[in-house]
Amino acid sequence: MVDIREQSPLSLAFVGDAVYSLYIREYFVKTKRYNINTLNKMTVQYVSAHGQFMALELIKDMLTEEEAGFAKRGQNASKASVAKHASVAEYRASTGFECLLGYLELTGQRERIEHIIGFILENLKFE
Repeated sequence: MVDIREQSPLSLAFVGDAVYSLYIREYFVKTKRYNINTLNKMTVQYVSAHGQFMALELIKDMLTEEEAGFAKRGQNASKASVAKHASVAEYRASTGFECLLGYLELTGQRERIEHIIGFILENLKFE
């Protein structure tokens, strides 16, 4: 078995991206009846590089030292490309956010994930 703490930040971000997307999708499907186009538009606001950048900014003060370290590792990971609708800073921060969630998921910290994402959903609103 691989020690998750030694795993590549981009591998952790790969998992974290899926985790965040699933939580956000589930939240919107469980809270109200929306048509599929509305569900997609609402989800994209949160899971886009810009949305994840904003989410990380919102939660950074509530992270433990270890969690902040994983977010930083993800931010510093080199990537070959940048999303066309995001700045380099947003894209790097979103990778850090995904890395954090991937680390939490792969170490079985679901309650912490739910707390973090719940805080984001309560405090991050898009128009």
